[in-house]
Amino acid sequence: MVSLNFRVLIADDDKGMRLVLKKVLSKVEGFEVIGEAEDGDAAFCFSEAYKPDVIFMDVEMPLLNGIECAKKVMDINPKTIIIFATAHEEYMSDAFEVYAFDYLVKPFKLERINQTLERIKSLSAHLNEQPLKQIGKPNRILEKLVIKNKDGISFIDMNEIILIQREDRSTAIYTMDDKYITSDSLSDLEERLDSSIFFRSHKSYIINLLMIQKIYSYGRWTYVLKLKNTDKDALLTHERYEKLQKIFEK
Repeated sequence: MVSLNFRVLIADDDKGMRLVLKKVLSKVEGFEVIGEAEDGDAAFCFSEAYKPDVIFMDVEMPLLNGIECAKKVMDINPKTIIIFATAHEEYMSDAFEVYAFDYLVKPFKLERINQTLERIKSLSAHLNEQPLKQIGKPNRILEKLVIKNKDGISFIDMNEIILIQREDRSTAIYTMDDKYITSDSLSDLEERLDSSIFFRSHKSYIINLLMIQKIYSYGRWTYVLKLKNTDKDALLTHERYEKLQKIFEK
């Protein structure tokens, strides 16, 4: 998710708006426009093929609207930074549902876009900051998680699982040494995991509470969880952050 150079897709059926955003981005170091799309279907196909870090997305577009496009993009890569740029305020609650990084209402000032870009760039710096809160550790011995995949059946030690996430339309289970892919949904796995250890931090993530190292602010409605023993991180919604606090206050 965090990069020294953010690759950007601009998805808007208004050619003039695409040009404006392209000019703004060209003047800010650390951002590179790698593509444009004039409808939601084209935006999704481009995202699937090239996996941009950031997407500036209009809401009302032909073929596939921005909200539906964002949902499909997030199922491939939930860490894509989605910034809705639209003339319609009424879609903000829908943007919340896909945990957009920001929501810009047209016509917006260039300063407002620059503020958003600077917040994206600050994500890199956050990796070296102190955590918002140190979190303690539950202590419990776990068993095995059994999953079916194309290679057969895998038996995974639950105490080695660091993170489970949606990835390229499948579910990826990361342990200290391996990665397992399964067609099982996160909800299916959540029911089979020990709820005192594993926590649904976001619709696209389940994390091992033992592995939390740091928490950073991210976007308008979301946090980033830095995890131990991996270069992967996870997203945490505002509502789940409050739930997480209550867990460790017990």
